[in-house]
Order: sequence, then C-alpha cells, then structure tokens
Amino acid sequence: MKNLSLLCLLAVLVMAAKCGTSVQLPKEVYGKTWLYSYEEDSADVRTYRPNTYDFPASRGRTGFLVKEDGTFMNYAIAPTDGLEEQPGKWTAQGKNIILVELEGSNRPPQTLEIVSATPTVIKIKRKSAEEQ
Repeated sequence: MKNLSLLCLLAVLVMAAKCGTSVQLPKEVYGKTWLYSYEEDSADVRTYRPNTYDFPASRGRTGFLVKEDGTFMNYAIAPTDGLEEQPGKWTAQGKNIILVELEGSNRPPQTLEIVSATPTVIKIKRKSAEEQ
C-alpha cells in the first residue's frame, strides 16, 4: 500500500510539472513570417503582420518566425535592405509569454508577451530586464 501511494504521488507530480510547462501560445503565432508594422504601434506594444501583407513602402522591416518545436528565427534588416536570418530558440515562460535566445548573439535573452493574435495581426510587448 505504501508503494502504491508513493507511485500515485509521483504520477501527480509528473503531471503537474508537465501542465506547468505546456506551451500556451495562440495557434495563429506559429509558422508565419511576421514583419514589424511600426506604423501601427502604440506606446508599449509593437504590431506585426504576415509577410504577405501589403505594407507601405519602407527601407526594410524586421520580423520573426516561431515554430512549435521551439525554433525561433529573427529577421534583421540586411545591408541591402533585405532580411538577414538570425536563428534561435524560444521557451514558454507562461501563458502568451516566451523567452527568446538568439544563437551566437551577445544580446541578452528577450521576453516577449503576446498581447493579442489573429491570423492577420499580432501585438507584442517586450518586457524589459526590470520587469522580468
């Protein structure tokens, strides 16, 4: 009986640990290249649209791609105004919050909070080091 109780307790702990780390991002976030639509920003929230969106003319736009497997691709403006890929990874930090680390970068990891997400627009708040 004692062994059965320990086994049940262990099973509950494992299930609780898995529930606490489950990915809780809106499904619209995954698999699209999202580009920065700075024209639509508010004070502390950035707006991103799919790369298929008809953006106004610009000298380049930054963006990102999030995959369900934990892969993150950051897109920076290349010297020729195109996009330069910076691979990385992301991990869930809570509901709609991810921590992004770019490979080979000396930039500290960034925490991103997805404020809202639809198939055509994502609103993101970057959390500063003081807020984390």
